[in-house]
Amino acid sequence: MILNKIKTTAICITLLSAISCTSDFESINTNPEGATNAQLEQDYNTIKAPFSPMFSNVILLTAWPYQIFQNLQGDTWSGYMATPTGFANGNNPQYKLNNGWNNQAWESVYRGVMSNALKVKQQAEGKYDEFYYISLIIKVQAMHRIADIYGPCVYSTFGTPNTTVFLYDSQEKVYQQMFAELDKAITGLTPIAQANIAGNKTSLFASSDVSTYGGDYKQWVKYANSLRLRLAMRIVKVNPTEAKKQAELAVAQVFGVFATKADTFTLQPKNYSNPISDISQGWGDTKMSADMESIMGGYNDPRLSAFFLTSKQFPGEYKGIRTGIQIANKSDRQDFSSVNVKTTVWMTTAEVYFLRAEGKLRGWNMGSGTAQSLYEAGITQSFEQHGISGIATYLNSTSLPKDYVDPVAAGNNGTAVNLVPVKYNAAATNKVQLQQIITQKWIANFPEGQEAWSEYRRTGFPKLFPVLVNASAGTIDSNLGIRRVNFVDSEKAGNPQGVASGLLLLGGPDNGGTRLWWDKDAEIIAN
Repeated sequence: MILNKIKTTAICITLLSAISCTSDFESINTNPEGATNAQLEQDYNTIKAPFSPMFSNVILLTAWPYQIFQNLQGDTWSGYMATPTGFANGNNPQYKLNNGWNNQAWESVYRGVMSNALKVKQQAEGKYDEFYYISLIIKVQAMHRIADIYGPCVYSTFGTPNTTVFLYDSQEKVYQQMFAELDKAITGLTPIAQANIAGNKTSLFASSDVSTYGGDYKQWVKYANSLRLRLAMRIVKVNPTEAKKQAELAVAQVFGVFATKADTFTLQPKNYSNPISDISQGWGDTKMSADMESIMGGYNDPRLSAFFLTSKQFPGEYKGIRTGIQIANKSDRQDFSSVNVKTTVWMTTAEVYFLRAEGKLRGWNMGSGTAQSLYEAGITQSFEQHGISGIATYLNSTSLPKDYVDPVAAGNNGTAVNLVPVKYNAAATNKVQLQQIITQKWIANFPEGQEAWSEYRRTGFPKLFPVLVNASAGTIDSNLGIRRVNFVDSEKAGNPQGVASGLLLLGGPDNGGTRLWWDKDAEIIAN
């Protein structure tokens, strides 16, 4: 277990093949032949060190852990991708949750992000606050994903000294703390950013920033605002008053939310490409989904060429695999369309426009524009992000998703289910308009399957083909899909009292069919 290794005021963990412990941080990180402690502090080296593993563990950057961290979870359950591989030892696509896979997100984020965020807090808070504020933003980016995978989790008790029991917070409490930490980061970093813009202060974070922001504090504030907007929308069905408040605060803040292509949060580490292409093209373990073929293919969406390669088995065609089917031989479908994405994006400008469109549909103050104009701006931003032309034709398309045909086994065929066009229908019910907004957000967020899975659970959109093989022994509904992931084995072994506290807060059995706090079976939006 990760969490039972916290001792005194420190966390001692194995990280990137090295032992690091904050209780003796100075002795470990001092080179007697080099700079003195005072010189190191002057250069901010000890404060900067934790950021590299933080960036690397929000979404993993190497193929094999990424595969079980995200690809065999959110990437699949969101309807983005499907596997031609049967995986005999356990099969998440068939709703038989493999706990050996499903612990990777928990382990990576607590080891790589939470422990290092604590180091930054201990060294920088009240002294070098710009580092502290940015660490809070990265922490929230990582931990909202954990809360949205598992539900209750360790948050407020993380780093508690002299304890071996780490009680879980409810997901509601985690969200409250994340909003508070984003507010602290935004409030604190804004005047620093303004001083930076005025030329009165240089960015101390520039050398540690592996995103395209290059240490630009204004961009980090805009990202924090945009993340706040995302989290606000997530809780709309359980606390609409707080959701509206947080969303409007994000949009009205002095730097506002993402608005241009340059705002998209993209990682750019050296000598790196998104591991999903290796998993798909090199290993052949994940391919385009039947849902993608149905929706994007039906729309004749020109972004297909930015997301996927045409099939080797069916030259010139984009061919997907239906999730949750019986797979006898990998060779039957391993030459269907592969994923062809090279970058890792934490949040896009397109997503923010779709969030604002939904907010406008709900009657919130989302700045200038109508729900329709913001929806169309979201699609436009997605086209610009990927360098795709033809936006005017696409926005006026009345084509619908197409039926899916499996050329290997006709029993896997499916009639199209997400029957809304691209062309916005402002005269339709709010529910239909929301379906259009979420469908286009789903496309634009590709390949970030974790966020797409969360939004699918929140809204029910886009409508996806149900699995045909459900091996969950009745714990997961084939039409509703997987709602969460089981608490991890390492926690059950090393922090059983903590897991017990989480189970009480979960309000249901520890399986993939139990809904999370914000995932309520209620009207999606008033008509």
